[in-house]
Amino acid sequence: MKLLFAPASPYSSKVRMAARHLGIALEEVRVNTAENPSELLDANPLGKIPTLITDNGEAVFDSRAIMHYLHRIGGKGLYPKKDKKRTEAEVLEALADGISDCLLAIVYEKRFRPPELVSQAAMDRQWEKVNRGLDHLDAHLPKIGKKLHGGHFALASLLGYLMLRFPGEWEGGRTALTEWPAKFAKQFEAYPALRPKA
Repeated sequence: MKLLFAPASPYSSKVRMAARHLGIALEEVRVNTAENPSELLDANPLGKIPTLITDNGEAVFDSRAIMHYLHRIGGKGLYPKKDKKRTEAEVLEALADGISDCLLAIVYEKRFRPPELVSQAAMDRQWEKVNRGLDHLDAHLPKIGKKLHGGHFALASLLGYLMLRFPGEWEGGRTALTEWPAKFAKQFEAYPALRPKA
């Protein structure tokens, strides 16, 4: 299978870590979405990453759809079997992905709009959501037991993206959250290599 990805993308990082955890081999192909590469657009009309191309040529896109696909083909090892635990994992993943959405909105506001049109009010609104989400996570961090799940990988990817793009802007007072990546890396040794990178 082939994964079209970008190394800085938290969603790509999440999928790459999950595949590694499940022992699923992927041919990883770096793409630049700004260039609208035909390989990406032919597979995903939205031109977004990550996009997975299966062995029979089918495209699976949106990171959560890919995660659930990997769960099914990987022996159902990515989400808990019990409904309550699975819901908890899926809500954690949704929260981490949602915070990543807000962070990307801030990055894109600065990167793609002319300086005179950048809206500080819009970025402040996104930061409010980020701060509420991070405070919630700091107070309700998931335990890292023997079995990792999709929510763990989403959180690890989010924190990796914060460390990459917003160092020094999010950690204050969130001791539990800032210590979590090191604990996760002890359970998942590939984390330093697969977390978001420039």
